[in-house]
Amino acid sequence: MTQGERKKRTITEIRGSKRSGEKMVYTSVLDYTSAKWAEAAGVDVCVVGDSLAMTCHGHPNTIPATMDMMVLHAQAVRRGAPSTFVLGCMPYQSYNTVDRALSNAARFMQEALCDAVKPQGGKSQAHILKALVDAGIPTASHIGLTPHTIAMFGGFKIQGRTADSAMKILEDALAIQDAGCFMLEFEAVPAKIARLISGELEIPTIGIGAGAGTDGQILLSYDLLGVFTDFKPKFTKRYANLTEVAVNGLKMYVSEVKSGRFPDEDHSYAVDDGEYDKFATLVEKRRHV
Repeated sequence: MTQGERKKRTITEIRGSKRSGEKMVYTSVLDYTSAKWAEAAGVDVCVVGDSLAMTCHGHPNTIPATMDMMVLHAQAVRRGAPSTFVLGCMPYQSYNTVDRALSNAARFMQEALCDAVKPQGGKSQAHILKALVDAGIPTASHIGLTPHTIAMFGGFKIQGRTADSAMKILEDALAIQDAGCFMLEFEAVPAKIARLISGELEIPTIGIGAGAGTDGQILLSYDLLGVFTDFKPKFTKRYANLTEVAVNGLKMYVSEVKSGRFPDEDHSYAVDDGEYDKFATLVEKRRHV
C-alpha cells in the first residue's frame, strides 16, 4: 500500500470498532520515515508518544518531553503519514490545568495537524478531558500504568493486580467514557482485568501489555522493529531487528572506507576527459606562477 491509496480512519470508525469487532492497530511512531513505514503497512493510527523522550532523545523516562519537542515530532509524522489518523500524546504537566490543556491541545491540532490528542489519567483528570471534548478536540486517555506518575508507582510496575486496584482502573475507565473520550488505552494491566473492564465500556480500548481482550493494540515501532534496544519490555514482540542490520551495514562501510574499496567508480561522478585535461593544465600553470 502506498500513500494516498486509502482514506484516513475517522473518529466514527474508531468508535465503531467496538461494535464491529475490528481490531484497531495503533503504533507509536516518532519521525517522518517511521511514519511512512507505518502508513505503507496499513497501521490504523499513528501515535506520537512521549516515549520518544527515551527512544529518540536518550532520557531515562518520558518526563523530560516538552510540547515543543512533541509538536516537532508530530509535524514530521503528519508529513510522513498524510493518510493515517495521527494521535498526539500530551507530555508531562502540559494538561495540569484546563487552560494549559486547551492551549497545548490546540498546538497539536493547529501546528501539527493531529487528528486527536491523548492526555493521561481517569477520575482525577475527568474535568480536563471533558473540557477538551467540550472544546471540540477529539480526546482519548491512558490509564493503568501512566508513565507521568511513575514516581508515585515506584517505577514501571503492573497495575490492577488486586481487586481494589482493578476497581480503581474500572472507575477511571468509566470517568474517561463519561467525559466524552472516543477511546482509552490500558498499559501494564493483567489481561483478564483489561478484558473484563473493556467489556463494561461502550468506547473502544487499546492495550499495551494488557492482553488480547482489548479492542486494539499498540506497540512502539522502535520496539517492535528492534530499533530501540536499551531494554525490551515483556509485552513487546520483536518483528524485526533493524539495529542488527544497521550495525552490520555500518561495519561494512567502515571496513570498505578503511581498505579503500569505497567509493569505487560506480559511486563516483565522472568528468569529460577533455575538460579534465584542460583543468589539469590550468592547475599546472598556476603552480609556476
